[in-house]
Amino acid sequence: MNELTLDRVYQAAHVLKPVINKTELVHATRIDAGCDLYLKAENLQNTGSFKIRGAYYKISTLTDEEKAKGVVACSAGNHAQGVALAAQRAGIKSTIFLPAIAPISKVEATKSYGAEIRLIDGVYDDAYAASVEYQKESGAVFIHPFNDVDVIAGQGTIGMEICDQLADADAVVVPVGGGGLISGVSFVVKKLNPNCKVYGVQAAGAASMVGALKSKKVEALSEVHTFADGISVKCPGDVTYDMVSKYVDEVVTVTDDETAAAILTLMEKQKVVSEGAGAVSVAAVLFNKIPVKDKKVVCVVSGGNIDVNILSRVINRGLIKTGRKATLTIELLDKPGQLEEVSHIVASMGANVTKVDHNTISMDTDINGCYLTLQMETRNFEHIEAIRNKFVEEGFKLV
Repeated sequence: MNELTLDRVYQAAHVLKPVINKTELVHATRIDAGCDLYLKAENLQNTGSFKIRGAYYKISTLTDEEKAKGVVACSAGNHAQGVALAAQRAGIKSTIFLPAIAPISKVEATKSYGAEIRLIDGVYDDAYAASVEYQKESGAVFIHPFNDVDVIAGQGTIGMEICDQLADADAVVVPVGGGGLISGVSFVVKKLNPNCKVYGVQAAGAASMVGALKSKKVEALSEVHTFADGISVKCPGDVTYDMVSKYVDEVVTVTDDETAAAILTLMEKQKVVSEGAGAVSVAAVLFNKIPVKDKKVVCVVSGGNIDVNILSRVINRGLIKTGRKATLTIELLDKPGQLEEVSHIVASMGANVTKVDHNTISMDTDINGCYLTLQMETRNFEHIEAIRNKFVEEGFKLV
């Protein structure tokens, strides 16, 4: 029973039918990605992410004796909600360990499903170690977020849905943390559509699977650093490593700035709200990390549980990354009319000034000089360059 089969995934799909949504495959015609792009909208799944699939199916396989002992899980947030909801539906106790850095919104959502929450200092792997100790003491059944064949079978139902919704897809792009999602999706896609490529995407600051594939062994990173908390995993599983090695064509990385730009693009162009982990698949396409030009491509948007407190910062970074926001500093003589002249140039170039800082006390300027810093809304990087060139043409000195 430790081997994944299509029958097992079909069984998972049957069990999950009354609990999950068969999420929409959104044709992202408004996103200029150089390919025919589709979004598998798991951000609209129950609990806001795909994790309910694997967690619910795993808990459905437990015996009455195991259910009586309750379940324990460790998660950065989404798996926690999936386990908590599945346990609530099954009428059993759940204890969830979360890293203290998990967004408050995810912690509160998990509590709302009736779970007992234990916050642990550090990242996911620190919470995992604490949950393992608790499992030994309590005898509760551990529901692993990714390194479990039943959990992987549940996530594989996404691959079944994609093959049903778009049978001629050329590529499927999947976020990767510990590897449970891509293990299930790649297994099913390669069985049902062998010619379809499957690409994984990790945050550059948490590229544990990329490292494992390069070194051909599973090793833990010394640290991880990314705002995409759902894929902030120091070490992939041995089960998932084996499956990724066998069924996935390539795993690439994207930066946090690229992920922020993808979140902004999804929100602005397709009205799709994604968390960082969910948007890395789209970031890989937008920033040409994988060879999918002119192909029919499905990006799995794995979750939408982004903390609203970080959303404004993410949008700001996305604007900067895509040339929609720019800052210019101009060295001027502090005399009447200068600001009016600068404003006229900006207006004539079609930009919008959102902030002005007039600094006359810098030690780097002449006694009668100043620095004028402008923050502007712009169209793209070409627009920014045109504005810079116009200031130079008009005799201004840019710093």
